[in-house]
Amino acid sequence: MDILEKLKAENTPLGKYQNVGHGYYTFPILEGELNPHMIFNGKKVLNWSLNNYIGLANHPEVRKADEKGAKDWGMAYPMGARIMTGQTKEHYELENLLAEFVKKEDAYLLNYGYQGMVSIIDAVVDRNDIIVYDSESHACIMDGLRLHIGKRFVFKHNDMDSLKVQLKRAKKLSEKTNGGILLITEGVFGMAGDLANLKGIIELRKDFKFLLLVDDAHGFGTMGKNGAGTGEFFDLQDEIDLYFATFAKSMAGIGAFIAAKKDVITYLRYSLRSQIFAKSLPMAMVFGAKKRLELLKSENILREKLWEIVNALQKGLKDAGFNLGNTQSPVTPVFFSGNVAQGTNVLMDLRENYNIFCSIVVYPVVPKGVIMLRLIPTAAHTLEDVEYTIKAFKEVGKKLKTGKYDTEEVMAK
Repeated sequence: MDILEKLKAENTPLGKYQNVGHGYYTFPILEGELNPHMIFNGKKVLNWSLNNYIGLANHPEVRKADEKGAKDWGMAYPMGARIMTGQTKEHYELENLLAEFVKKEDAYLLNYGYQGMVSIIDAVVDRNDIIVYDSESHACIMDGLRLHIGKRFVFKHNDMDSLKVQLKRAKKLSEKTNGGILLITEGVFGMAGDLANLKGIIELRKDFKFLLLVDDAHGFGTMGKNGAGTGEFFDLQDEIDLYFATFAKSMAGIGAFIAAKKDVITYLRYSLRSQIFAKSLPMAMVFGAKKRLELLKSENILREKLWEIVNALQKGLKDAGFNLGNTQSPVTPVFFSGNVAQGTNVLMDLRENYNIFCSIVVYPVVPKGVIMLRLIPTAAHTLEDVEYTIKAFKEVGKKLKTGKYDTEEVMAK
């Protein structure tokens, strides 16, 4: 078949719905200030799809820092990759602050979390090394695995018996290749909100030697006494060899970082292709990230407010009989049984008749027959927002049970 014949949206799992869903279910446009109340499809909605966990996006000091950063340096400076002409004292300073915060010797800034993770995996292992990873790892991890020309073994999600089996396989093979083992997991799993079994993973170090890489995109800023992440939450931060996090969630910005021992970070500075061959993170974003980190560390009240909203929302939904899976984080999934069409009907009802905007997750992200509505509470939400949402979900739940949403066709808007 000609390649161009394959390059059609209808040949993809989600793209086949483009004719009825584009601009509504997929690629929706939210307008207005980034906060819990925005404009969608011409009317005001209560938005539960914000990457703004602790409410920094519109914090006055953050807005002021962003404005000053853009005014003083523009978006072009520094020009070039850091290894060539894109290095600044500000970049170094932010890295030192990040390393100190997550209790690591050093850190390295990344332009984006997704490309950063892909490049980290590529740089850390070679053909002789074996990767062992959780089956529910994020897409950026999966794409990093595709670059690995050595062996990789997957263990059932958070299943320590399964992990032990795969580590045995990896150990046996590594003895033949004279390679090492890289174990990869998320700290907070971004779809279902459950936490990695870090205690169980670390316990296996009694029998197996491996390097531990944790993707803590959703844990950084939200988990732990000081918001330093899932490792801090379990008091196991020292056991994480490579700690990765992004600015896109709690920091409400752009960029990411990897933290580890100083010699490891030095190696990565000279090895990460996504940074060596890409323009440096613009100064305005670095300057803004410093202010975000400062507030993340100093204003615990913001994280306390986040968890007040999280606990109220999750308790209210559970008390109403909804299945939230095993979430232990702000990520709030609501699971239903049904097909994609039923799911879109539920979503449309919430958006059109209750003015509630949340995201829907369907196959292939979740198994067939499962619908997941994903809510992301933030410190910017209010208890009134929570109360209204729980009331709406109760009504939608009753409709779902009585078959009101039963259909085989995705409803067009």
